[in-house]
Amino acid sequence: MKMLLILTDVTSKMDPTDYVGFTFFVGCMAMMAASAFFFLSLNQFDRKWRTSVLVSGLITFIAAVHYFYMRDYWAANMESPTFFRYVDWILTVPLMCVEFYLILKIAGAKPSLMWKMIGFSVIMLITGYFGEAVYTDQAALWGAISGLAYFYIVYEIWLGSAKKLAVAAGGETLKAHKILCWFVLVGWAIYPLGYMLGTDGWYTNILGSGSVDVVYNIADAVNKIGFGLVIYALAVSKQNSIS
Repeated sequence: MKMLLILTDVTSKMDPTDYVGFTFFVGCMAMMAASAFFFLSLNQFDRKWRTSVLVSGLITFIAAVHYFYMRDYWAANMESPTFFRYVDWILTVPLMCVEFYLILKIAGAKPSLMWKMIGFSVIMLITGYFGEAVYTDQAALWGAISGLAYFYIVYEIWLGSAKKLAVAAGGETLKAHKILCWFVLVGWAIYPLGYMLGTDGWYTNILGSGSVDVVYNIADAVNKIGFGLVIYALAVSKQNSIS
């Protein structure tokens, strides 16, 4: 009951022109709905593809829970919920990397590929958090390390062993892999841009500074739900081909 009163108080005070709060709320609801969709669809797949769809549901569910808290944090403090956002990313981004491994197992992907991508995603996020929230006077240095880890992931999926495995798998798997690659290259690119806008460094004179919470929120929903829908479509096509 106490929690309900707190939530009612927070939402009742939300400014109708508060577009950041609005996108937090919409993002939370969209990702919760996506989670329900993925979880409820699990029974239609065999065990081979059920794990991939389950991970998609976990990604959006974890994000929805964090967006619930981020929305309330924003409403109470009117400042970017950096801590909660990075906690969300440190859980969901490695899971998105796991999806590459899961769809490429058919072509012989080894667990080493999965752990390598998870490792670089964690480095990318931890160093990003250090630069944005801990060692803010060295944001450019930490951002550069984070950027290098991001570009390694991009290289791995576009040109490295992941790409070779996708080509070997061919068909619907290759198509799904290409779409996921575009999500990483284009969709994830908003995050380093937001990092540079939110911190001070050599790039500040070029890009300026400002809040990108609205763009972050939209990008999060599009990337995480989009990732899941690509996996779902691949699982459906594979399931239909078997039956």
